[in-house]
Amino acid sequence: MPFAQEDYEAIGEYVRTHLSQWLTDQSLAKPPHVYEIELRERMVRVEEELKNQRELMKQGFGLMDKRFQEMREDMNRRFEQVDKRFEQVDKRFEQVDKRLEILTKRIDRFMVWSFGLTVTMAGVIIAVLKLT
Repeated sequence: MPFAQEDYEAIGEYVRTHLSQWLTDQSLAKPPHVYEIELRERMVRVEEELKNQRELMKQGFGLMDKRFQEMREDMNRRFEQVDKRFEQVDKRFEQVDKRLEILTKRIDRFMVWSFGLTVTMAGVIIAVLKLT
């Protein structure tokens, strides 16, 4: 038995008027005010979660800043230690320079005495050879 166009329109009208009620009964759709309330609750939860995430990020950045400051202080201490070591090396070089100056003076005096002694001995030998 075929349906007439009027039957289809009547069935369509009936479905349209009762569809929201059927979906509500089956929990597939909720009335607009319930849906709106749920959306607001979700928005509040999302905003709270974003606020928590922001706080966690601030805390993480604060910890990173603290760690970088500690690292910077460590590096400054290490550079100060290196500077102290360089100062110690400079002092040692100064001591070595002083020793070398003293040694150079001693060698110069030795050479002068050796030259003087050699010239004196040469003069004595020449004088002895001329007298004999």
